[in-house]
Amino acid sequence: MVVLVLTACPPGLRGDVSRWLLEIAPGVFVGRISARVRNRLWERVIALSKDGRAVMVYTARNEQHLAFKVHQPDWQPVDCEGVELICRPAGTDDATLSGPMRKGWSNASKYRRARKYGGR
Repeated sequence: MVVLVLTACPPGLRGDVSRWLLEIAPGVFVGRISARVRNRLWERVIALSKDGRAVMVYTARNEQHLAFKVHQPDWQPVDCEGVELICRPAGTDDATLSGPMRKGWSNASKYRRARKYGGR
């Protein structure tokens, strides 16, 4: 089983990959192909992706039963005692991605409280 995720890649690459794999969501491809086809497809992805990013996950004979390849990643793969992990760069927490936290209640919470206690 192979899963390929393409981000910010040219549309022609998506069309090329769709010859071998099924596109189940925009930029997400799945399928079952041989190791030779998988390696050739990965070479083609690297050649045609330009500034885009690509992640390929496939079955392998190891502890995790999977392996992955990445092209121009934000997160770096790291080998930790024989187990492949992804190292997230510092400063990419969910809180920093959405901006600073605001103080006080959300508008939805205020509306709910107004409905709940407004009729009394």
